Amino acid sequence: MAVTRLSDAVIPAVYAAYQAEDSPENTAFFESGVVVRSELLDQKANIGGQEIQIPFWRDLDASVEPNASNDDPADMAAPGKLGSGVQRARIGYFNQGYSAADLVTELAGSSPMQRIRNRFGTYWKKQWQKRVISSALGVLADNVANDNGDMVYDGSAALWSRKAFTSAVFTLGDAFGKLSAIAVHSLAYKQMVDADDIDFVPDSEGKLTIPTFMGQRIIVDDEMPAVAAGDPSVITTTAVLFGAGAFGYGEGSPEVPVEVERQARAGNGGGVETLWERKTWLLHPFGFQFTGADITNRANTNGRTGAATSEDEFTPLLADLRKAANWNRVVSRKNVPLAFLKIKGA
Repeated sequence: MAVTRLSDAVIPAVYAAYQAEDSPENTAFFESGVVVRSELLDQKANIGGQEIQIPFWRDLDASVEPNASNDDPADMAAPGKLGSGVQRARIGYFNQGYSAADLVTELAGSSPMQRIRNRFGTYWKKQWQKRVISSALGVLADNVANDNGDMVYDGSAALWSRKAFTSAVFTLGDAFGKLSAIAVHSLAYKQMVDADDIDFVPDSEGKLTIPTFMGQRIIVDDEMPAVAAGDPSVITTTAVLFGAGAFGYGEGSPEVPVEVERQARAGNGGGVETLWERKTWLLHPFGFQFTGADITNRANTNGRTGAATSEDEFTPLLADLRKAANWNRVVSRKNVPLAFLKIKGA
């Protein structure tokens, strides 16, 4: 007897096109220009390996005064040279699977696997956003630990204000115009709404639905930190101010992006089906190296004991991205289109 199963419905090419509707490129971070997809990073994400290097040319040093010309043919001017640097980034290899027993479908009268299939794209989109935010917080931790907090304004003694916002913006000095979006916790957004500081601009359909503050697009996400320090009634929230291209993004092509696994004997013969998806992402903040100096030891989470192996350390977890020791700034502060603002959340 022929029975149509999920494996018949999931045609990889068609399913992948369907999932594109919930791709990272439909997030506020991407639409605001904070994260920019790069053909170069797409290529890097497809070359394999654990770490990639992205070389860059430094700017001409304007602090060096030019030569004063004269008419002495023996007076030879010494030319300057152009400096360079290297950013190091990790490629992330991810997979996730969800399964359901056939009997559940029969008893419930509806298919949990269909629900899994419909929501998988949203799951990946949320995971992608978590990695953007966690990387930004790791950069913040590194900045406080190693660069005297020159990207941070701490206004945690007071509520949201324009003065606090501009103080964070001007940590960039005369490069303040690079910033274009701000990600905040909903506690901070409420303060902005209460102060009537929000303007709305048209979206792609002409509807006034995109919130802005002083020309900056607002991204509201409760993954942003809201931490009680000391007095539990006092919460400090952290906002991240982003410039265009603050993050680069590339996507690789897993060998088998989508796969259905059928276990006929599971459930004492009742049958279990699992839908697996795999992603290869390269997501990196401009101007930084991911050093990988403090990667979580995952040996005990996969049935082994002892030191973490290279396989354990291949893809940084969210906790790894938030650690100061794993980041190092390799360009001047003004060239990093990021700033941070701490305010009193409640």
